[in-house]
Amino acid sequence: MVAEGLKALEGYVKPDGGIYGNGRLKNYETCVAMVCFAEANKTGKYNQTLKRAKEFVTGIQYGEGTKDPSDPWYGGVGYGGAGRPDLSNTAYMIEALRAVETPASDPAIQRALVFISRCQNLDSEFNDTQFADKVDDGGFYYEIPTTKIDPSTSEERFTPNGGLRSYGSMGYTGLKSMIFAGLTKEDPRVKAAQKWIQDHYSVEKNPGMGSAGLYYYYHTFAAALDAAGLKTVADSEGTQHDWKADLVAELAERQNEDGSWSNDNQRWFENDKNLATSFALMALGHCQ
Repeated sequence: MVAEGLKALEGYVKPDGGIYGNGRLKNYETCVAMVCFAEANKTGKYNQTLKRAKEFVTGIQYGEGTKDPSDPWYGGVGYGGAGRPDLSNTAYMIEALRAVETPASDPAIQRALVFISRCQNLDSEFNDTQFADKVDDGGFYYEIPTTKIDPSTSEERFTPNGGLRSYGSMGYTGLKSMIFAGLTKEDPRVKAAQKWIQDHYSVEKNPGMGSAGLYYYYHTFAAALDAAGLKTVADSEGTQHDWKADLVAELAERQNEDGSWSNDNQRWFENDKNLATSFALMALGHCQ
């Protein structure tokens, strides 16, 4: 089964080095494929494929050639074109680069860290955007708007004072990415991220988004806490939680009769059993 899957995946390797389907999600798909091929590369069979894929994803990152370091989008990565970058795509790139043994000090990862730090609701030297002090709760948001925003257009995204709301899956994505980029638990950004996680601990919902993106949330929740080396997490009342046990129990409760997982909330395609089940399995993989 695995061999057939790898063979099928090889069919998506493109002349430009990317590994993707119709081209709409070039970065996401290439990064996921890189993690897969890296796991299957004990013999070095995919060395060249991974080398070219790495060049592809770092080539579509906003670097000095396309953005000045002072630009809010500097260091970020989008879906694969010239559009706006986001925290999720950038985090996938960092994970893919680390999967192919790229050191945290690599320029591409350090550029990405600049963007990720600007996606954190933290009034600090690391976030020089207009949004840094509007919420200041240590959480993370998905993207950095560069045009004037109207807070009344989306209560889900914006606070009344024009800040960007933090939410669960981005909070864990931000923490995981900062750790992969070499930050330690003593760094103020990591401390703030962990404080936000403690204040919003949950396995029943994606904090700030409810049931939307719940299985993506489970994956980032487990990956981040595993990367941080945390065995327990204290909630807002100080109660310590064995997060692995909590997550395993919640996923067991949510599993379908046929062994799959799916989300009744169709946002971000999580009603697709293939996607939700993959996220659930990867989350469980961090609970061994």
